[in-house]
Amino acid sequence: MTKLVEPIFVALGSNLGDRAGHIRDAVALLAQSEGFEVVAVAPLYESAPMYVEDQPRFVNTCLKGRTSLTAEQLLALLKSVESEIGRRVTYRNGPRVIDLDIVYFGGGRIETGDLIVPHPRRGERMFVLQPLADLAPDFIDPETGDTIAALMAALTADPGEPPLRRLD
Repeated sequence: MTKLVEPIFVALGSNLGDRAGHIRDAVALLAQSEGFEVVAVAPLYESAPMYVEDQPRFVNTCLKGRTSLTAEQLLALLKSVESEIGRRVTYRNGPRVIDLDIVYFGGGRIETGDLIVPHPRRGERMFVLQPLADLAPDFIDPETGDTIAALMAALTADPGEPPLRRLD
């Protein structure tokens, strides 16, 4: 029997076209993928873009899963799903049809040429932390030793930035 790694947390975002639809499509494709099981999906949130601000607002969420894949195989699966939905490589932090990132892979730390887990910018992104907190507020970040809820509480919102807006 193949060992399952859990929990896996994947961040999903889109700011082009049918943003929520692209996220739903990505979740469906991942749920149909061999070696990956979607356990739960957080609510959708709308957020302002970060880093490159002159672009449309994002819709974001996170999913919790488990997998028999290695982290590198999961990354390849995520890139395949992005491609199938229509993502094209443009420029870093630019607009995108879909973006899928491994935030946590079990409770471990991974660093390869193509992958760093936990995701290095997770702690500065409310659009990642809020959906994670919806799924697993007590999950312990393996680098900081803090819970997701504590990481979220420590993140101070930019007073000029509109807050996340939950989409129902």
